[in-house]
Amino acid sequence: MKFSLVLATLGRTHELQRFFKSAAAQTHRSFEIIVVDQNVDDRLVPLIEQARGLGLLVQHLRSAPGLSRARNCGLLRASGDVVAFPDDDCWYEPGTLAAVDAALSSRLDHEGLVACWAEQAAMMGASTEGPLSLAQLRSFRGGDASSITLYFRRSLLDQIGTFDERLGLGARFGAAEETDLVLRALAAGATLTRCSSVVVHHHLPAPGAQTVTTDWCKTLARARGTGAIYAKHRLAAAVIVRGLLAPPFTAIASRQGLQAFKLSLAISAGRLSGLVRWWFEERWRC
Repeated sequence: MKFSLVLATLGRTHELQRFFKSAAAQTHRSFEIIVVDQNVDDRLVPLIEQARGLGLLVQHLRSAPGLSRARNCGLLRASGDVVAFPDDDCWYEPGTLAAVDAALSSRLDHEGLVACWAEQAAMMGASTEGPLSLAQLRSFRGGDASSITLYFRRSLLDQIGTFDERLGLGARFGAAEETDLVLRALAAGATLTRCSSVVVHHHLPAPGAQTVTTDWCKTLARARGTGAIYAKHRLAAAVIVRGLLAPPFTAIASRQGLQAFKLSLAISAGRLSGLVRWWFEERWRC
C-alpha cells in the first residue's frame, strides 16, 4: 500500500524538519510526501533537499495561500493508494503508516480511517473506537475527526471530490473543511472507522493560552466555517440552535472567566455569520 502525504505549509521551518525526521523513521517505506509551499520565498528549499538526503521521496509544489486550495493542488499530484493530510507542525510515530496499512488491509470494505490524535486524547479523552456515524456527526456528536487524523483511500476522493476551497484556513469560512469532507464521504455511503492503533502527534495549546486581543478575529473566522457547515449540509434546527447558544452558556456554567466568555461570544457570532453568509451567498454555487 502506497501513501501520499499531502502537507500544506506556510511560515514554518523547524517544525517541518521534525516531520521529515519522523517520516524518515517510518517502518513502512512505501510513501511520498507532497509539500505544497505557500511561502513567497525559498525558505523550504534547503529543508527539502535535506529531506531527500534522508531518502525521502518529496515533491515540492507551489500554491497561492489557502489550506484547502493547497491540499487540492497536492492531490492532483498524488499517486498513492491512501492519502493523508499532515499539518506542517505534526509528526508521526515510527509505526504510524504501518499501523494504517495493517488496519486498512484487514478492512477491505472500509474507505478510510480516523487516527488517534495523541495530545487531544490525553487532554480530552479518546473517542469511541469503531465506525463513524453520519447521524451522530450531523448532530455534532461522536467525537472529532481532524484533518491530520484522516487516511482516505484515493478511490473515495475520486468519488466524492476534494476539499471545498471556500472552507479552511485562509478562506472566507476559516475552518471545518475536514468536517465537510467527512460528512460528504459518509453521505456517499463510505465506511470510515476510528482506529486507536494509529497515532499522530500535534501540539494542543494549554488551557487558557488564548487571549482575546490576539485570538478574537481568528476565533471568529474559524467559527464561520462551522456556521457554513450548518447551512451547506442543512443540519437540523435543534443542532444549529444548540451550536449558537452553547459556547457562552458553557463558559458561564464552567466559570472560565471573562476572557473565555468573550471568546465564546466570538464563536457564537462567527457561527451565526457563517450560517447567514453561506445561506444567502454560497448555497447556489458549485
